Amino acid sequence: MEIAFIDEQHLVTPEKIQDIDDLLQYAANYIELPSDTEMSVTFMNNAEIQAINREYRKKDMPTDVISFAIEEQGEDELAIVFDEEEFGEMQLPRNIGDIMISVERAQEQAEEYGHSLDRELGFLALHGFLHLNGYDHMTPEDEKVMFGLQKEILDAYGLKR
Repeated sequence: MEIAFIDEQHLVTPEKIQDIDDLLQYAANYIELPSDTEMSVTFMNNAEIQAINREYRKKDMPTDVISFAIEEQGEDELAIVFDEEEFGEMQLPRNIGDIMISVERAQEQAEEYGHSLDRELGFLALHGFLHLNGYDHMTPEDEKVMFGLQKEILDAYGLKR
């Protein structure tokens, strides 16, 4: 899986980025994603994520993680279908979307929950990654499935609370 990491304000060390990449690669293998899958992870501060939260979710407050899944189709959106004759055998990578993480909020939550920033960033990245892959927690049943898988992957990877 190809992951583009964006950290314009240099909020995360290269080592932490590598740790998150390793975790997400592990998760991709765990749920058997095709190897030509692409996504991005952007690290930002509370003000930046608050602006995104306000614009796209109509919530004027900072949050910890926001995921934008490319494959989700809204009610008024059309699916894009490529003509096989026009593109032939060309295989386009599967881009599943973008994750935005507030490093400030992750630090606050790490302190609140009494664990490391590494653990919190890993948790948030995995949480966003599962959203990009169709998991959600809107109903108690969906929450049980998503949070169960999240814990299973984190434990198997060795990133425990």
